[in-house]
Parts: sequence; structure tokens; C-alpha cells
Amino acid sequence: MVKVRSQIGQRIEESINFDKRIFFVLLLLLFYAIRFLTNDVLVKSIPGYEQLQEDGSLSIFFIFNALNYLWTPFALLWKFTVIAFIIWIGAFSWGYKVSFKKLWQFVMVAEIVFIFPELIKLLFIMTTSGQLTPDEIKGYAPLSLYSWINPQEVATKFHYPLRTLNLFEILYWMLLILGFHSISNRSLKISTLVVLSSYGFGLLIWLVFYVMSYR
Repeated sequence: MVKVRSQIGQRIEESINFDKRIFFVLLLLLFYAIRFLTNDVLVKSIPGYEQLQEDGSLSIFFIFNALNYLWTPFALLWKFTVIAFIIWIGAFSWGYKVSFKKLWQFVMVAEIVFIFPELIKLLFIMTTSGQLTPDEIKGYAPLSLYSWINPQEVATKFHYPLRTLNLFEILYWMLLILGFHSISNRSLKISTLVVLSSYGFGLLIWLVFYVMSYR
């Protein structure tokens, strides 16, 4: 039986009909630019920054950042591959066959949603520089559960999970659901079931593992 593509699926497919290689380069450049500006403001907020820079005390910080920039493209590619594979396996376990390549490409496109918290954090740092400590700025997680708590009243092992559970993560789930709906031609209900039972469950397992193994 031939499945008829929904209007939503058609619009999604048309909207992402562009060269994915160029998109990845642009996505990478955006991450680089935002993180460079963020790190620049962050390091300048350290008390005695000029003196530390003169005596070379910040060399390790700059080396670490350089290595982080070099690792970023590989980290993104690995993230896309793992998430696409988890959803692909999830779909297979429910009896649905989808193209891994198309799924991988959509996971990459959906990553654009995480540009926005980076931008919000950059604006936050620029407007609060000198008012907060570097640790407070570094731990800032916009629109997350972490932003609603007093970090000093919650065990450190819960900080990362609380930062991970944010509005942008929910939007990411929604994009993945729409992407699977477009690629597989399955209903939104089935697409939601597949994504939440694969990626959603996998994320939950990871967060539980993180909390249990935290030292």
C-alpha cells in the first residue's frame, strides 16, 4: 500500500531541500563565532585578567579552548550519528523502515535549535559581565529547570541533568518528531511514539547513569 505524504511532511521536505554539507559548515561557523565571543567575555570577567594574561597563567585556558574548537566538528558529527542511529533502531524495533541517511541529515538540521541558548547565554554574559562570578556565568542555562533552583541547595550531581532539561530540548524533540514524520510518512502519533521511546528514553537513561556514577 502506497503511503500518501502529508502536507506537513511535504513542507518539511521542501524547507530542508538544500546542500547539507554547506549547512554543516555554516552551523559549525555559528557555534565557533558564538563560543569565541562567549569565551572572550568570560575570560575578561576573571578578576585580575590583565595580570594573569601577562604572566601566562591563562595559557592552559587558551590551549583548552583551542582543542575544544578542533574537537567541535567531530563532536557534532558523532552526536548526529548516535542520535540518528538510536532513532533508526527505535523505528526498526517498532517495525518501521526509514532511510538512515535522511534521518542523519534531519538530525543535523534540527541541531540549529541549540544555537538559540548559546546566543541567549552570550547576551547574558555581555550584560552581566563584572556582576557575577565566572562559575555563575559558566553554569547559566536559559529556560531550563536549573534556572529555577538555587544551585547551593541542590546536590552538584543534579546540576547537569537540570540544565539538560530545558525548553530547547523539548523543541528539539518536536523537530525530531516532525522529521521522522516527514521521512517515514507515518502519522504524528506514531512518530512521537518512535522518537520518545528511542531518543527520549535514551536521554533519560543517560541522565540517570550520570547521576548514579557522579563522583
